[in-house]
Amino acid sequence: MAVSTASDGVEKGAILLLSLGQDEAAEILRNLGPKEVQKLGHAMAALKQVSRQRIEAVIDEFTQQTAKGTPVAVDNETIKVMLTKALGDDRAAGLISRIMSGNDTAGIEGLKWMDAPTVADLIRNEHPQIIATILVHLEYDHAGEILKHFTDRLRNDVLLRIATLDGVQPAALRELNEALTRVLAGAAANTKKTAMGGIRHAAEILNFVGQAAETAIVDNVREYDPDLAQKILDEMFVFENLLGVEDRGIQLLLREVQSDSLIIALKGASPELRDKVFKNMSQRAAEMMKEDLESKGPVRLSEVENEQKEILKTARRLAEEGQIQLGGGGDSDAFV
Repeated sequence: MAVSTASDGVEKGAILLLSLGQDEAAEILRNLGPKEVQKLGHAMAALKQVSRQRIEAVIDEFTQQTAKGTPVAVDNETIKVMLTKALGDDRAAGLISRIMSGNDTAGIEGLKWMDAPTVADLIRNEHPQIIATILVHLEYDHAGEILKHFTDRLRNDVLLRIATLDGVQPAALRELNEALTRVLAGAAANTKKTAMGGIRHAAEILNFVGQAAETAIVDNVREYDPDLAQKILDEMFVFENLLGVEDRGIQLLLREVQSDSLIIALKGASPELRDKVFKNMSQRAAEMMKEDLESKGPVRLSEVENEQKEILKTARRLAEEGQIQLGGGGDSDAFV
């Protein structure tokens, strides 16, 4: 049985919408968020011609799925559990707080539908703390694109504030909405601080600003607080991200890493990353590494993490020297 991918699901959704009338499709889109609408819009635009057979197959599948459905009682606790299982504690916490906080962020909902240059023009003259508060409510890639349109000084200041932000108080949300000339509704009733911002949030945004801007921003943070800069770097590029490094880069990295260190680091790696490493070794070296991994006894997690961090330091050094390019949402410059 074929496995349905996320992109296949989006395409099926696009076909289903196009098969409906304009009014019905519009009503569905009205109930979706910016990201979903954008994905479906791109998918619909990419569909040049769809066969009748394909349309019927999608409708049949949709009909079968809905026929299985039974009424479900949904409550906030159910939503929290589902999101936490799907995203993990850290990633789910921010999303849950947004969903459950009512209208606290109503003032910035409109920004989620605007392109990055437009949003940058709207907020660039606000206080950096207000800009930081706005950006932590947007998707990471959207916020990263917006940062690209600021001056170096403003970009550095805003990212530093995001990294040191440990939450957003209702008063800050009121200020944010006033800055956007929106009316705040119901914020006074919610006195609980929303968990937003922090080192992880700053790191996720930095992944999308490009390598040149990333270096300048991190250097600025390092002048303010070296430990904070290192913590941001640790969050930005973790060991599993080596999957995004091209084969040539992995080969260069392996030349700099001791076998004993690599064995311990790979004890905590995914099968996909292990395969990528083995693929970039000679057949004999890969076989020996596999044997060493199998014979290696249990290793403390702290030891695995330490070795992974050392390898990542080497990877960053090679990247700074221009020898390899780290994966992520950075600049599109390629090696030639």
